[in-house]
Amino acid sequence: MNNIQLARLDWAKDWLETTKSLYIGGEWVEGRGTLLSSINPANGLVLGKFRGANEEDVNLAVAAARQAFEQGEWKSMTRKERGRVMWRIASLIREHHAELATLEALDNGKLYKEAYADDVTEAAELFEYYGGWVDKFYGEVNPVEGNFTSFTTKDPIGVCGQIVPWNFPIVMGVWKLAPALAMGNTVVFKPSSATSYSIIRLFEIIHDSGLLPKGTINLILGEGRIGSYITRHMDVDKVSFTGSTGVGKQLVRDSADSNLKPVTLELGGKSPNILFADAPNMAAAIERSFYGLFTHKGEKCSAPTRLFVERPIYETVVAKLAEYADGYRLGDQFDPDADQGPQVSKAHMESILGYIQKGVEQGARIAAGGYRDVEGFNVNGYFVRPTILADVTNDMIVAQEEIFGPVLVVIPFDTEEEVVRLANDSIYGLAAGLWTNDVSRAHRVAKQLDAGQVFVNRYGCYDYASPFGGSKQSGWGKEYAIHSLSSYTKTKAIWIAH
Repeated sequence: MNNIQLARLDWAKDWLETTKSLYIGGEWVEGRGTLLSSINPANGLVLGKFRGANEEDVNLAVAAARQAFEQGEWKSMTRKERGRVMWRIASLIREHHAELATLEALDNGKLYKEAYADDVTEAAELFEYYGGWVDKFYGEVNPVEGNFTSFTTKDPIGVCGQIVPWNFPIVMGVWKLAPALAMGNTVVFKPSSATSYSIIRLFEIIHDSGLLPKGTINLILGEGRIGSYITRHMDVDKVSFTGSTGVGKQLVRDSADSNLKPVTLELGGKSPNILFADAPNMAAAIERSFYGLFTHKGEKCSAPTRLFVERPIYETVVAKLAEYADGYRLGDQFDPDADQGPQVSKAHMESILGYIQKGVEQGARIAAGGYRDVEGFNVNGYFVRPTILADVTNDMIVAQEEIFGPVLVVIPFDTEEEVVRLANDSIYGLAAGLWTNDVSRAHRVAKQLDAGQVFVNRYGCYDYASPFGGSKQSGWGKEYAIHSLSSYTKTKAIWIAH
């Protein structure tokens, strides 16, 4: 470990000794809910404790957000000043970069180098990106008939409930926080009970800066059911959720049973990745198909989990994937030589291993991995070897259900028509990829794939200017770009008679 990592681990040890709690109305308050523990997935030991919320706490947080929205300074602040505040928050994230990455790695199990280079870096960049949007998103004049002038305004939607998952807590949190704040809204925010610490620290940093008026952002901690208190609340104007499809459906029901608040959902995926025999650079295609899944422990909703390989190259591809998997080094989050950290929890590790077993029972062949790694210091950690399941058919459980871990299923195909049908044979439609040297085929297949984003000859292209979100049961709405800003505003048409 380098000196920065060592220094932040020492800092984190001291920071974690204090029981954490809620942030409501600009103050840190003790929750009325359950005392919960966070576990370090590398060794199964308790990292620290935090006090969760109950329904009364949620009511107080919503009331604080409502008062801040109706009477506070954030909505009425000039756009330029709001942008400067967001840029200052980005700067603070960079100043505390190592702290946030350390907590993210300890809590989630991902490698420190992943948390540092990817998650925290992107969180800072997102505040900068949306800080630049505050004076560039506005209404328009409508070309109506008659002696009227009609124009639209883009107004903040109000109090926003935001619920994020455990796999990318800080970056997915900022996916939601930054555009909501850019448009002048207030927020009630809930992270996963499995990975709350990086978000708690972010709220501490913002609180200490004094940049946001009291009540503008509020933090609720606790188990998953607490999220329903937010989505059912009559005074919450909009909810954005990232997580499982099952929970997403429940939150939609909560909205329908309350005030019909709009709900943005970024849910599960079982993304197809199609490797044609004429891929322009086969070695690069195989390598990217592997790393596109196995970075961040495979705990990624848009990961290319179903690899369809044209039959003439099938065995060669499987062998190369197995070689990559066998060469992967597992280690704790701060091992600079590790390629993969532990899964987020014991329960999730057991779920992944259960899926592997189901795959074998249904006829899949384990080409690599397939077991819990208990070598040496890993004995008490939640480590799963990178697993390649070959000879899978698309109707198997492992090809249809979201495993959300380091498991790649490989399926052979013979024709373009066949593989398009198989790729679309899923309840999900988050992402898809294809590799071919035939430009006509690239256009033809990309057009037919039912997914929110399709990657051609390079799986996993992401940019803040391009929308992220899926179709079918992968969700409603989009993150990133102007699309996310739209979801945090309401459009009003104004008519003036001449």
